[in-house]
Amino acid sequence: MESRTLLLLEFPKILEALAACCRSESGGRAANAVTPASTLEDVSRRQSRLRQALAWVGETRVDCPGFPDVSGVWAYVQSQSQISRVLDLDALWALGRFLAAAKELRGALLATNALTNSLTDAPRWPDLRLEAESLSWPELTAAGLKRCVGDDGRLKDESSPELWSVRQEIRQIHQQCTKRVKDFVTDQGIGHYLQDDFMTISSDRYVLPLKSNFKGKVAGIIHDYSQTGETCYIEPMFLVEVNNKLQDLKQEEREAENRILAQLTALVRQELDRLRPLFQWLTDMDLLLAAVHLAHRMEARPVEVVPDGELDLRQARHPLLLLAGHAAKPVDIQLKGDQRVLIISGGNAGGKTVALKTAGLLALMAFSGLAVTADEGGTLPLWKDIHVFMGDEQSLEGQLSTFSAQISHVAAVWERIDARSLVLLDEFGAGTDPSQGAALAQAVVDGLLDRGAWAAVATHFPSLKAYSLTRDGVRSASVLFDPKTNKPLYTLAYDQVGASQAMEVAREYGLPASILAKAEQYLLLDGADTTRLIERLNALAVERERELAELTELRTDLRQRKAKLRAEFDRDKTALLQEIKKQSQDVLAKLREEKISRRQALRELAETRKQLETNSRADMSKNQSSATWEDYQVGDMVAYPAWNKTGTVQEKDERKQNLKVELGGVSLWLSHRDVAPKLGEGNPQGTSSPGQSPGPGPGSGGATVRSTQAAPAPLRLDLRGQRADEALSELASYLDRALLRGSEQVEVIHGRGTGALRREVHQFLKSHPVVAAYAVANEDQGGDGVTLVTLR
Repeated sequence: MESRTLLLLEFPKILEALAACCRSESGGRAANAVTPASTLEDVSRRQSRLRQALAWVGETRVDCPGFPDVSGVWAYVQSQSQISRVLDLDALWALGRFLAAAKELRGALLATNALTNSLTDAPRWPDLRLEAESLSWPELTAAGLKRCVGDDGRLKDESSPELWSVRQEIRQIHQQCTKRVKDFVTDQGIGHYLQDDFMTISSDRYVLPLKSNFKGKVAGIIHDYSQTGETCYIEPMFLVEVNNKLQDLKQEEREAENRILAQLTALVRQELDRLRPLFQWLTDMDLLLAAVHLAHRMEARPVEVVPDGELDLRQARHPLLLLAGHAAKPVDIQLKGDQRVLIISGGNAGGKTVALKTAGLLALMAFSGLAVTADEGGTLPLWKDIHVFMGDEQSLEGQLSTFSAQISHVAAVWERIDARSLVLLDEFGAGTDPSQGAALAQAVVDGLLDRGAWAAVATHFPSLKAYSLTRDGVRSASVLFDPKTNKPLYTLAYDQVGASQAMEVAREYGLPASILAKAEQYLLLDGADTTRLIERLNALAVERERELAELTELRTDLRQRKAKLRAEFDRDKTALLQEIKKQSQDVLAKLREEKISRRQALRELAETRKQLETNSRADMSKNQSSATWEDYQVGDMVAYPAWNKTGTVQEKDERKQNLKVELGGVSLWLSHRDVAPKLGEGNPQGTSSPGQSPGPGPGSGGATVRSTQAAPAPLRLDLRGQRADEALSELASYLDRALLRGSEQVEVIHGRGTGALRREVHQFLKSHPVVAAYAVANEDQGGDGVTLVTLR
């Protein structure tokens, strides 16, 4: 991507905002160095990482810890000419802070993925997890720094036995000196000679801060004076020997510390191939999380980049206007199907240039792995380069006029423009004779179409406006103005052209009325006054946009109301089904306890079903489309809400207007008012098994179920491939249907597999009230993959 393009579209300002969201200096540098990717693999990887990071932050509120920049350490310890170099304490402390931050962020990422794995066996953020897991942790360096370097940036006493011992002696000397000084001051009565009530250290020696007027009152060595000269620092003679010993201990302390620093530096040098990738990963994560924060700040979201996709940016807003706190008006930027060029016309200050810049800048952001300020669901083609020709490009140093500069830049890149290029032309052809400039602009657009390139053009040329309405592959759009106030609405109306409104702009900026009147006379003399026609088109476009906005709002409201009604219906339906299920279970419990006969149980279950039909009929009238008797034909698919099933119409009783419907092996005569059309859908319950009951005839009436065979052939229920809870739910429903149709035996196919589903089925059958017995089938019937169930 040309640096000129990045500057003209102000992409560096986006990177500055991104760098401001980083938590580290290295992250800020990485942000300012971001460039758009040109390959689909790279763009897809960046967008995928962004989506995963947005989900991660949205769920856990994680943030990157701050950490110091340690990139200079690598070159320092790796230098072959100074292999004996030792890192100072500040560098080691910075390394410790960096490792602590890396451990915190890496631990948070792996911990959340481990939790997800335990629940769903699928990590929520696979790319980020893989990056974190691929890192080799510098165990030795991390442990050494944690043990030796404190949070205050000093070496800990326990860093080595030698350091511990010498510091203990230094502390003892301090205690001795403190006691001897107090005793000396008290015995000599010189407390009023002291500038402070405590001794201090000067040149690593314990001294007394004595007022300069009384320096002769204490025998000792004067080491220094304060800047004002009012205080002199005297080492009493009785402290000379102690201070000499202190100097020896201080030297031992420095030597012990140097040995520790050398050992820690050796660990860093040993694990450099682990430390450097880890620091790069932490910097990349800082940059990624900064992109998330920037997306939240701009209310932006990722966009789909498709090599041969359409340009579809809905409700796009210019990101720099948002970052500056301005109310950025959203605009739709769209090229559909074979369209490759968008030509925008209309008045000055209406938003043409902003629309062009928005399209180009959002593309750069998407290719750089950033979220874009447009609605969800948008798409962008994959452009390998973007060429911008915008504004007054004259160069006094290069002795180029505006027109010459435009032509020079186009000529310089023309051979590089192809089907993977986006060209932004703002007032191309201006600065010369209008007719020749328009012809040249039109020819350039023709050339772009011939090369398959994408382009967005802002123009005032009438001929180019007409061209946009007639040329294949070109789409026209106009910026809209309020018909009453002539103020810009910053909205694009597609498939029409707009007037330039030079007169209105001149009037708005205070040009004298006499000049404006004269200009209008010249315009009429030229026979080019199309303003009224364009104004009428603009007014119609504004009205259309208003109506579309109202329709969109109405559609949203209807969707919300529909969702609310659906939720209420599902809630009532669930409550009704639970009530019916409870009644059925009560009947089956009585049958199991032999309080009622089987025939009586069937009657009570039929009554329960009738109750369900009565309630569901009212639901159907509210939630299903009405259908007349003539709408149903043999072979049609219908829904039966009473059983929440779908079946096929087998026969029609014209006299009673009843339908014979086959529902998963059960044939019922139902009123046509109790079912609803189910066009285009198959019967999920399958077809009847051979030898099953054909169901009652038309004379049986209503929705009564009746068996025509004394001993129906066994039915089969296939549960293979289902989870245990799904399988048991379907088995319970199936046993109820089998009991209703008078079946004495059914076959349940669960497969062999691990035997887990077979055990669940047998445990369920063991306690079911309608099951008299069950056993594994013979080998010729399926063996232990099939269970034969005998019903009561």
